[in-house]
Amino acid sequence: MSEKGIEDILSTLKGNQKAIVEKSYRIAEASLEGLQRDNRRPFLEHPVNVALIVADEIGLRYDAVAAVFLHEASRGKQDVQEQISKEFPKEIVNIVEGLNGISRITPKETRLQAENYRKLIVSYSKDPRVTLIKIADRLEIMRNLGIFPKSSIMRKLTETQMLYIPLAHQLGLYNIKGEMENLFFKYSDPEHYRSISNKLMATASDREKLASEFIRPLEKKLKDSGIKYTLKVRTKTAWSIWQKMQKQDVPFEGVHDVFAIRFILDVPPEKEKEACWQVYSLVTQEYKPDLSRLRDWISKPKENGYESLHTTVENKDGAKVEVQIRTVRMDQMAESGHASHWSYKGIKAVKGLDEWLLDVKKMLETPGLLSQNTPHKDLDEIFVFTPNGDLKQLPKGACVLDFAFSIHSNLGMTCTGAKVNGKVKSIREELHTGDVVEIMSRKDQKPSRDWLNIVISSKARSHIKSRLKEEEGKMSRLGREMLERRMKNWKVELTEETLSVLAKHFKFKSIGDFLIAINDYKMDLQAVKEFLTGERKEELKEKDESPSTVTKLAEKATRGHGDYLVISDKLDNISYKMAKCCNPIFGDDVFGFVTATGGISIHRISCPNAARLISHYPYRIQKVRWRQTSTSSQFQTGLKVIGNGDASISNTIMECIASAGASIRAFRISERQKNKLEFVAEMELSVGNNAHLDKVISALKKLREVTNVLRTSERKK
Repeated sequence: MSEKGIEDILSTLKGNQKAIVEKSYRIAEASLEGLQRDNRRPFLEHPVNVALIVADEIGLRYDAVAAVFLHEASRGKQDVQEQISKEFPKEIVNIVEGLNGISRITPKETRLQAENYRKLIVSYSKDPRVTLIKIADRLEIMRNLGIFPKSSIMRKLTETQMLYIPLAHQLGLYNIKGEMENLFFKYSDPEHYRSISNKLMATASDREKLASEFIRPLEKKLKDSGIKYTLKVRTKTAWSIWQKMQKQDVPFEGVHDVFAIRFILDVPPEKEKEACWQVYSLVTQEYKPDLSRLRDWISKPKENGYESLHTTVENKDGAKVEVQIRTVRMDQMAESGHASHWSYKGIKAVKGLDEWLLDVKKMLETPGLLSQNTPHKDLDEIFVFTPNGDLKQLPKGACVLDFAFSIHSNLGMTCTGAKVNGKVKSIREELHTGDVVEIMSRKDQKPSRDWLNIVISSKARSHIKSRLKEEEGKMSRLGREMLERRMKNWKVELTEETLSVLAKHFKFKSIGDFLIAINDYKMDLQAVKEFLTGERKEELKEKDESPSTVTKLAEKATRGHGDYLVISDKLDNISYKMAKCCNPIFGDDVFGFVTATGGISIHRISCPNAARLISHYPYRIQKVRWRQTSTSSQFQTGLKVIGNGDASISNTIMECIASAGASIRAFRISERQKNKLEFVAEMELSVGNNAHLDKVISALKKLREVTNVLRTSERKK
């Protein structure tokens, strides 16, 4: 069959086109050698049969035929794919890549997600021939469905019903659609299929006799009218009859249009309507018409382009016959749909086929094509799989974080990244159609406001905003409780008016932001105490405090630039600088060391050089202390984070630091291989004080991958 089939195809081709198809066949022959179908026949028969459907029944050219063979030859074989890319035209390569992409789809719940799977197939079909070839491929499988195991048959039946029959119908491949429906019925409901098929065979002779008797009195009248016609007797398929029986709730005998007599008129386009109504007049003069069953789809064609006159008439014996009257053009449209246009027009086949393919492309890209009930965004979406085969639809440009929220809001809240097609990616990674995504999560992960700049799906944004609002409310309450406890100690009453003045004074947008800053240790409570209890206490009580007064109070409550330390209570403006060897920050235990140039260098007591300086130069040691507030100051310090894994942890570390309220000024990460792969991240941070730094370190140590966090001794330049 394989050799004969390919000979039939090649016999219609010449020159370079023939050479390309023959070469593609030989590549498939070599690649598929030894492979068998479930009936133990060579697997090569499958692409040959599909190629015949593509060429003969759909009418596609040599490039689509070649793509059929190359697709089967290259599935899962990188070397063959590379060979095809080098040796065949780009147009054919694109078709093959689209077919290979669809072949990787493994529907899990086809019945529940049929609409999305149809969109997914279309999304791979940048060239419309991809979808047409897949429909041909499915028809070939349905024609040979009996060779497959039972479990496979049921899956293929569901896919055919939910995916391929609707596509064939809406692309106008009506003959193919009808055959697939009948084959679906044969295997999905064999008992009713056999019953209807047997009744059709048993009544076949009656229908032939009725048709012969029907046309006899009309033959002379039609001949005298000068209308050229062909007569066809069409019997409904078993599936169509079964559908009508179900819809009308009648037995087989109650379906009046089991068969129809069809007049196909050969007339020029300008006389189509006139000729159809003339034949209708002759038929209804001879037989009694049932006017309730007259269907005029000539004056007003169906939405899918179907044109015909239908009526039901009754002979003298009371037998009812459905009569269909149409022209050759209308009949070709009804049989082959949109694919019939180019062949009927009689224009050059290549040009006509290109026009039809352009129409198919427009149909595939038209909103509402895939479902009359479910609108979509003109393919402005992607389709991504979970490792279990569940399909998720996301807006184009969606990232890993969007996908996590599409599965479940809790998974989104704890998402730290994902494995995309087996490779570890960050939450920001943009996804593409066909990606298989496995979300990674951690219980202590929390959303940050920066996430709103990452996600694009409305579901993800809504959940993130809701959780942030919830978290901010919680932090605000905790900050209020903390402030309330302190104010009791200061013997100051906490009122909304006081909170309003404090928020305005310390330049927060709202009371909530002020309370959150207290909870996050970003607002120094000593500064609040100083503002509430010192010489400013009386000023605070003024009810009509003007903006200028608030500004003045703010200036008094904060220190000048760099004035963090008290070197001597008797002297001001003493020059000092922070030692680079230990990076002291506000709140550290520190001492001053008088340098040779007369300035003072500030070191941490835990500085690696402290012991040497104190023992060797005790006369140059100067006691220093921090002032009571550092609200306007940020200090730089270094951290080294060590843990298990690779450099993909970078985003997680940076997000953890950001959520703790610190700013990253420099960051680098490297990998090293000891007993297992480890990462080492070194960074320079800006923090408010040592309590703030402790909070950052504590947050980092909670990361599952982190084994140690060290405060580095020297800033990196």
